[in-house]
Amino acid sequence: MTITSAMPRAKERKTRTRTKRVSSLPAIKLSRLLPSHIDLWDPAHAALVCEYCETWCPITGMQSKVQKLVPHHTGKADEADAIRCRGSNRKIEFDMTIPEWHQALTDAITEASSRQATTVLPKAFSPATDQTLRARAQRTSAGRMADWNEALRTVADTDSNRRLMPAGDAPAEAPAVPRTSLHITR
Repeated sequence: MTITSAMPRAKERKTRTRTKRVSSLPAIKLSRLLPSHIDLWDPAHAALVCEYCETWCPITGMQSKVQKLVPHHTGKADEADAIRCRGSNRKIEFDMTIPEWHQALTDAITEASSRQATTVLPKAFSPATDQTLRARAQRTSAGRMADWNEALRTVADTDSNRRLMPAGDAPAEAPAVPRTSLHITR
């Protein structure tokens, strides 16, 4: 099918629709879903996450014999193409009560919060690092200037020693350089 400018768009939908159609897919059992994907706080406005399009969909027929997902599209209203989701009109099997769902949700929240770190602890210092940091904290600006001046004096002495050239034709602390070439005779 080619896409034209006349393609239908998903239109604004009612949250509750009344239809006798039922999906041929097997019924959704609430006990097999994650407790966080079910919303039963207000049974009159119950909803759950559709496993195909992963959007929150209301449950219709809460007062009747058959509860099912509201027919819905896969895309956003007035933006995406009007493609009906496979999970539309799918029956819902309430195999758990609202207090059981509430307890499962509370347990899931407790388990998730126990996995998260509550406080960030700083990394322990080695004794040498700790000693260095404490010494740095106790130093004053005058002490730092004295240390810097001492370092400058040491650097100046080292530079002057590097500039010295050895006296004569031989390097310091090395054998003399031969002036005649060596020839091997037989």
